[in-house]
Amino acid sequence: MRTYYDTIYLAPHLDDAALSCGGQIHQLTAVGKPVLIVTIMAGDPPEDVVYSDFARELHERWDLAVAAEAARREEDAAACQILGADFVHWSIPDCVYRMHPKTGLPLYPTWEDVVTAVHPAEFQLIQTLATRMAHLPPTDRIVAPLGVGNHADHLVTRQAAELCFGAKLCYFEDYPYVQEEGAITAVIPANTSTWQCHTIPLNATDISAKIKAIIAYKSQLSTFFTDYQDLTRQIETYAQQTGGECLWQHTQSALPEVEK
Repeated sequence: MRTYYDTIYLAPHLDDAALSCGGQIHQLTAVGKPVLIVTIMAGDPPEDVVYSDFARELHERWDLAVAAEAARREEDAAACQILGADFVHWSIPDCVYRMHPKTGLPLYPTWEDVVTAVHPAEFQLIQTLATRMAHLPPTDRIVAPLGVGNHADHLVTRQAAELCFGAKLCYFEDYPYVQEEGAITAVIPANTSTWQCHTIPLNATDISAKIKAIIAYKSQLSTFFTDYQDLTRQIETYAQQTGGECLWQHTQSALPEVEK
């Protein structure tokens, strides 16, 4: 890693930064501004992991029955090269691999569990991540997930970032969950005066780089898109609807900060 970054993106998973912020990342690096993508949940499953039926289903969908996370890290490296960003992979396993410290059972055995709430047993993980985030290189801007879609890993990342950085944070709209009707207002109330949205216009080159980066995540494409044409259509349509990509910022300074 460098000693300074213009912007650091905190991505829960190995495709979130490209999906949600790929255009703006390319825009920054194209003019020489250094960008770092920190993927939090990029670690291998623990050796004694108890795979739920849901986790096995994901492996089958990804066509990655063996060493799934290692393959996904290689995909991420290729995507970050397309976007021109530096990257670092933290060793926290995806939520579908995390187990209860006492029972040894999966914390999130179904998709419904993943998008319902953060498990109470994750409190220590949030504290640990906040402390680790405090040691990231100096930067002008930290961008974390807004938590649209209520995915546990996105919420854990957001809560840890808020503990560490407080009101200094910017938030990205979690794609593709943000496409669902009412997704934003489920997180940010309509007509609120305590949040401000900043739209980042993207040109055709930025959007093209974003699409190419997303395509690099070959194992994940079938989760969100029917084919490459559908991927291109969805990304271009979203950019047209939003004017590019959107970042949010909380206008109050009451968010807690972790001790450093």
